[in-house]
This record gives sequence, structure tokens and C-alpha cells, in this order.
Amino acid sequence: MADHHRTPRKLRLWEAVALSVGMMGPTLAMGLNGAGVASAVGPAVPLVFLLGLLGVALVGYGFWRLTRYFNHAGSVYALAGITIGPRAGFFGGFALLGTYISFLTCTLAATSVFLHAFLRSLGLHSTGPWVVTALVAAFGVTALNSRDTRLTARTLLVVEGVGILAMLLLTLVILGRTATGTAPRHQTLDLSAFSPHGAGFGTIMAATVFAFLSWAGFEACASLGEETDNPRRNIPRALAGSVMLTGFLYVLVMYAQTVGFGTDKQGVTAFGRSESALSTLSGQYIGTWFGLVVAFTAVASAFASALSSSAGAARMVYALARDGFGPKALAHTHPRTGAPTTALRFTGAVSAVLCTVMFAVGTAAFDIYYWYATLGVLCVLVVYAVAGGGVIAFILSGGGRIRRWELILPLTGICYLAFVFFKQSTGQTAPYTYFPWIAGAWCLAGGLVVLLAPALTRRIGDRLVKETQATADPVPDVAAAAS
Repeated sequence: MADHHRTPRKLRLWEAVALSVGMMGPTLAMGLNGAGVASAVGPAVPLVFLLGLLGVALVGYGFWRLTRYFNHAGSVYALAGITIGPRAGFFGGFALLGTYISFLTCTLAATSVFLHAFLRSLGLHSTGPWVVTALVAAFGVTALNSRDTRLTARTLLVVEGVGILAMLLLTLVILGRTATGTAPRHQTLDLSAFSPHGAGFGTIMAATVFAFLSWAGFEACASLGEETDNPRRNIPRALAGSVMLTGFLYVLVMYAQTVGFGTDKQGVTAFGRSESALSTLSGQYIGTWFGLVVAFTAVASAFASALSSSAGAARMVYALARDGFGPKALAHTHPRTGAPTTALRFTGAVSAVLCTVMFAVGTAAFDIYYWYATLGVLCVLVVYAVAGGGVIAFILSGGGRIRRWELILPLTGICYLAFVFFKQSTGQTAPYTYFPWIAGAWCLAGGLVVLLAPALTRRIGDRLVKETQATADPVPDVAAAAS
């Protein structure tokens, strides 16, 4: 029998962190995102990621502040709905749904890309159609997410944990060999990688867009607010912890990759042209066998990202359907595990159909990965801006007793988001020139629903008010109290 009850709060802090880390897919980000930065700024890659961490911290401030007071399966859907109004909440939630569906589709394709690459590295040249792997992965993530949410969190922790350990081992070997003069080309530790190296301010800031994209999805744990123990304490900590953890990893591993290739012209060129920097460095510094380990962790990380994306997408569908947008069946939860099983099957089916259609028209899995990742990022930039607007409204209302000077943080974050969106939308070649329009059309559709369905908006508002009243007596603001 289906159930509409609020699911038990049983996830612990580290399990909430696992969902956000899984959505970001740090193993993939560390392996794929450095080359583009190296091509743009030379050896200043770790500096760019350090600045990217600052940018994502400004954006994450809004989520960190608001989840200390409000928690909901719909994430920004409720955070903006309560602070700005139900229209803004629905608009942000609809944009977030587009993000999660896009991320689920691109990570299913990525799972296929990396699995086939791993099999080829083992000497298996006939690996079959990529869409078969994507469909199997879609079934797998749906089945896993339909069970106890703790199983999802623990799977993410194990998968990403193994990948992170492999990256750290490679990093330690690179740093050790460059420090002792035993690197392949006698590369050395070079702290000048944290300086601009002649790159202008505009070039450095433009390159931070690549770095910022590595954190896309950091807010995923906010959708577990109804399933986490003591969410007003643990969800903000999970948000901050996931950003700081991945920030440390990105800066450290990007520095190791930079000095591993070398900060001279030859090394920078090799880094920028490398399709799989970590596999290349694994072969040079440890051996071919470790390159295979790294290749397998890429497969596992892609599947983990799909698992996390599926969880986020389903909870967004569940939250919307619970308030009347969509069939009521999508708001059903499993009576024992509390998982939104119908929504999970729906989102899994949508992404599976998208992969199948793209395969049928002859699109390569690698292209699908980048295409849908771009669509997801464009939508999530809108989501982050809405969340920033929510915390601005909350501060101005005085509801959280937050000091007014903190307004500078979300305002600066929104300006940075506008910069990232501009960079992602201009100077591109087809089909990337179409993606801002597609993402814009999706967000516009959400806005039209708000305008054409006022009864839905009122229902959302009433429900959010009731839920806020039911969880009254917010956590006091420590900083404000101290002052």
C-alpha cells in the first residue's frame, strides 16, 4: 500500500554528505576538468580552482543559511517558496528538476563511455551499443534508490571513497617523486602554480567557470531534509562539509597534476591535450596497472553520480506531485523504506527514453555526456540565483536575526552566477549555442505554469506555510546572538 507520510529521519550527517559528494562526482571532475583550465591559463590551474572554491562558497552561503531554518524534499522549491513566495519556489523547483533530469541522463551516458573505455583497455574491442549499458545503469540506480536511503548513501560513500583514495595515492606519489627529483622529466614541486603566470585577471576569472562546474550539484543533500536526523544541524553541515572536502581535493589534485606534467611549456601543452590526465599520469608515475584502477574508478564514479542524480530528481518530482503538480501516484512512497518509488521509476524512465532517442538518431555517448551536462549546469545556475534571492529576502525580513552586512555574500554570489551563465552562453559553437535557449525554454515553461495555474500556487503556499508552522522555533543565529 502506498503512503504519503513524512519519511522517518534516519540519515546521519556523513550519509547526507555522501549524496552531495556523489552528485558532484569528484573523481570525474578531477580527471576531466583540469585540461581545459590548463589550455586557458597555463600552469595556474590550482589557483583557478582555489578561486572557483571561493565562488561556490558565495553561492553555497544561501543554501547553508536557509537550511538552518527550513528543510524539505523539494530543496530550493521550499527554500525560495517560503522566503520569496510560492511562485518563486515553483519556478526554482521546476528549474532544479531540469537540472537533475539532465544530470541523470548525462551520467548514464558517462557510465557507458567509461565502462567501454575500461573494457577496451583490457583488450575487449567489441563492447556492444553504448545505449545498452546506459539502460542497465538506469535500471540499477532506480533499483538501488528504491530501497532504504541509507543503502544509497553508503553505496555512494564506498564508490566515491575508493576513487578519492586512488586519486590521493597518485597525488602522494607525484608529489613525492617531484620533491625527490625522480619524476619522469625531472619535474619539480613548483609553488608558482598558485600565481597567475602572466595570465590576465579576465582570463583567470573566465577559467574559474570550468572550476565552478566541478561543484555543480553540491546542494543535493538539501533534498534529504525530510529524511535526515536533526536536519537543521546536519544539512547545513553536510553542505559546508561537501564543499570544503571537494574543494581541498580539487586544489590538491589539480596542483599534483600540474607539477606532474610540469609547469614548463611542454608540460602545460601535454596537460591541456590530455583526454584522461589521471590515467596518463598513473602510467608515468606508477604503472599501467594503476591506470586501469583509475579507469575503473571513473566507471564507478559515473554510476555513483547517476545514483545521486536519480535520488535528487525523484525527490523533486515527489515534492511537486505532493502539492498537486502531476499525477498523485508520483507522490507515493514505499511504506517500509519511505523512498519515492513511483517518482524514481518515472525519472529513470524519462532519462532512459532520452538516451534511447539520442542513440537512435546516431548521437555518441560522449556527446550526450557533455550536451546534457551543459543543459543541467545552465538550469542549476538559475536555481542557485533563486536560492540567493531567497536568502536576501530572508535577511531583509529579519526572520532569522541575520546581520544586514551578510547581504554582500549572496549579492556577490548572484553576480558571479550571472558571469558564469554569460560565459557558458556566449562564444560557443553549435550545438552548444542552442543549449541556453533550451534551458531558458524549460525555465520559461515553469514560469508559465505559475502564471496559468494560480490554484496550484495557492496550494503550494498553503502547504509550505503549514509545514513551516509545524516545524516552528527555528535554530537561533549564533553570530547574531553573540553580537
